[in-house]
Amino acid sequence: MTQLTRREISQQDYERVQRSDEFQELRKRFRGFAFPMTVVFMVWYLLYVLMSAYAVDFMATKVVGNINVGLIFGLLQFVSTFLITALYVRHANKNTDPIADRLREQLESDHDALRKGAKRA
Repeated sequence: MTQLTRREISQQDYERVQRSDEFQELRKRFRGFAFPMTVVFMVWYLLYVLMSAYAVDFMATKVVGNINVGLIFGLLQFVSTFLITALYVRHANKNTDPIADRLREQLESDHDALRKGAKRA
């Protein structure tokens, strides 16, 4: 079994990447998805909690058999969580992962080139 080794990257290399335009674009794309989606989910969740506490009669309304509005809202919390996860995976694969992969490859190749140069010296 092959064991992966962790490459030691200097603090200066991390700071250089962090200052790069590409990293700033990565942060912008991540935040452009994560923050709005977090707000949407929190509003949706708080709506469920508040309705459960203050709209008891509405939440107790039977829809089919013993299934009421509150149960449907509760189950939709799970559905929305899975939906958000799927949307994030799609967003990450398309918008953030390619940039992150390029930054990592650049950081690792710079590190490898410096390490090889140090071995020759």
